[in-house]
Amino acid sequence: MNELKFEELLDAGCHFGHLKRKWNPKMAPYIFKEHNGIHVIDLQKTIAKADEAAAALRQMAKSGKKVLFVATKKQAKEVVAEMAKSVDMPFVTERWPGGMLTNFQTIRKAVKKMNSLDQLMHDKDFNNISKRERLQVQRERAKLDKNLGSIADLTRLPSALFVIDINKEHIAVAEARRLNIPTFALVDTNTNPDLIDFPIPANDDASKSIAAILKHMCEAIQEGLNERALDKDAQTEEEAPVAEAAEAPVEKKTRARRPRKSEEAPKAETEEAPKAE
Repeated sequence: MNELKFEELLDAGCHFGHLKRKWNPKMAPYIFKEHNGIHVIDLQKTIAKADEAAAALRQMAKSGKKVLFVATKKQAKEVVAEMAKSVDMPFVTERWPGGMLTNFQTIRKAVKKMNSLDQLMHDKDFNNISKRERLQVQRERAKLDKNLGSIADLTRLPSALFVIDINKEHIAVAEARRLNIPTFALVDTNTNPDLIDFPIPANDDASKSIAAILKHMCEAIQEGLNERALDKDAQTEEEAPVAEAAEAPVEKKTRARRPRKSEEAPKAETEEAPKAE
């Protein structure tokens, strides 16, 4: 995992906060200074918090856990979708469906419905129904895919949430807190970092800033996935000789069979036969 460099964050504009009048006082520990009425974020603390979050994400990926990325704001959608796909993690970049975590079974039913529509559309009899019904099915399928397509493979609750702009995604954060799901997030100067388990102080409005932080997080996740794959290979190699030994035919020890009485040789006569006179 590459180190997060101060100059890289500076070039990406990660240090730009909001106007002083919009700040949240709980962000005071992460603010370096005020410049022309705008708060400047302390990038040294950004690096420290980002490394802490990356280490936790790496361990989760190594354990085979899923992290759900959430970003519905325009400047973050494409970046988050691209980064999440690169590490095979689920993401939500359209509308956050209310109750997605707290009412997860209902969301799974919608995903199953989407899969059933797929089967219907690939059925040979699909073209036999009326054009109007075909259009209705296709539109419903497109709508479900837009909202839930990125989480179709999420068969259980995610182990963590990574959120961009916790003010905009306050419903997602509230649901995760209610279910005690760990949260990671970029926290700007107008947010409350106490709501997040792993806050990363940085500009959450600029796409370059979001990309710089997410790149570091995804590298950590990829490293965890690689370590998991290596562990699986090592375990397979260890189990192979044991399996071969178990499958090998066991040679039965043969014991010499005692001859039966009928098979025993006649005993030699101890007395000599009488000689003829």
